[in-house]
Amino acid sequence: MTTGKFIVFEGPDRGGKSTQANLLRQSLHEAGYSVLLTREPGGTPVAESIRKILLDPANRVTPRAELLLYEASRAQHTEEKIVPALAEGKIVICERYTMSSCAYQGYGRGIDMELINTANNIATNGLTPDLTLVFLMSDKYFLKRGEYLFSDRLELEKDEFRNKMRQGYKELVKKTPNAVLIDADNTVEEIHAKVLAYLREFKVI
Repeated sequence: MTTGKFIVFEGPDRGGKSTQANLLRQSLHEAGYSVLLTREPGGTPVAESIRKILLDPANRVTPRAELLLYEASRAQHTEEKIVPALAEGKIVICERYTMSSCAYQGYGRGIDMELINTANNIATNGLTPDLTLVFLMSDKYFLKRGEYLFSDRLELEKDEFRNKMRQGYKELVKKTPNAVLIDADNTVEEIHAKVLAYLREFKVI
């Protein structure tokens, strides 16, 4: 069976993940690769419905319910979309995956990390990325970019939550195999070049 490559873009909101994911898809497509670009929460009809619940500012979702909703979305997304694409030999680019739950619900909400790791493992059936790129920018850019963007339920969280989550990402990069940190303060072109360099370094392409 042909096996593809699984790339995950991680990091706090407004860090340019979507821009870079689309640029990478275009570059890989032009180079002749078969590519699937997807996202979490979401990626399938069921998972997208869960996404609406999770991100709607009108909803009050408890931390444990939040974690389980993310994991339900992830389980559906992984089985229905990611695993079949990898089996077809595609390069899968996913905006967010298991590290997000560790950063947001673990460091941000304070849920026990062992519990989160168990839930992640159940939802993914043990699937792990070949490369995780974590985009982190200065907080001033987060606030600046937020002036022009709709704020979802998690983007509206207080500074304390965001600081814990950002620190979590920094620590998670050090603990996670095949994970690297990218300075999202740089220009779009500089970041894209860095992304391609890491894909070559980790033999994704």
